[in-house]
Amino acid sequence: MHTLWLTGRLLSRAIWNGISNISTAADPNLQRKADPHIISAVCGFPKERRIQRLIKGQFGDDAWFTAKYKTADVLGVADGVGGWRAYGIDPGEFSLHLMQTCERLVKMGRFTSTNPSELLARSYYELLHHKKAILGSSTACVVVLNKENSTLYTANIGDSGFMVVRHGRVIHKSEEQQHYFNTPFQLSLPPPGYQANVLSDQPDSAITNNFPVEDGDVILLATDGVFDNLPQNLLVKELCKVQGERCASRLQTVANSIAWMARNLSFDETFISPFAESAFANGISTIGGKPDDITVILATVAI
Repeated sequence: MHTLWLTGRLLSRAIWNGISNISTAADPNLQRKADPHIISAVCGFPKERRIQRLIKGQFGDDAWFTAKYKTADVLGVADGVGGWRAYGIDPGEFSLHLMQTCERLVKMGRFTSTNPSELLARSYYELLHHKKAILGSSTACVVVLNKENSTLYTANIGDSGFMVVRHGRVIHKSEEQQHYFNTPFQLSLPPPGYQANVLSDQPDSAITNNFPVEDGDVILLATDGVFDNLPQNLLVKELCKVQGERCASRLQTVANSIAWMARNLSFDETFISPFAESAFANGISTIGGKPDDITVILATVAI
């Protein structure tokens, strides 16, 4: 959750969302393909401890999608800005619709497999012209595995992000975009009359990158609820467990572990979390984890 004007789950629910993805990711026919592809699993928790209505592709105000097309496999996460709740706006609606629109565009082939920022832009502008206004703000991160050249194309706006690990070493990691502390870049659709008071970054503000991937590379895509609560060395230790893994069930086990650790540490009041370290670096004295929605997409590359 972030400050509105400046930015911006229960294990059974987490596993329910993840298993819904395994049925596709673990398809033996996909694993026999010669084309590069991604095997993935999803897990997450809403910040609120009470049981909420289960919605596929959503954990609290976080949202996610995975989609496959003949030219590419695509993963995405988004983090809705919780501050909108004070204005009677559901913070998870914007992020969920943003990711659902990305998923639909991929499955329809209405995207460029070398340009995830264009995919984000198309989804965002669809929401802007939606018959029923989808109000709110969200960070977003989308990665595309291009099957023709075994290259990963990435776009990140805000403080969700990705990490790629190969043989125990981080070879690529997204860069946070912050206006200032705890105030990430975000896509926004404010209600009429609020435009001048709400930060709204454009899709072309996203940091983009591309790099070749190898068989067995491990990709983590996550919202800031993960990165703010898990030190990088702990993440890398978990990601090393699935180097080269092609079994979606075993990927699911580690995805569950990462999400559960982030969840527990987010409520640990004595833990020196990455968020607490960042706060201290910005002149804010605090300790403990950062309670937040948690979303993990864990994937491996098969070539």
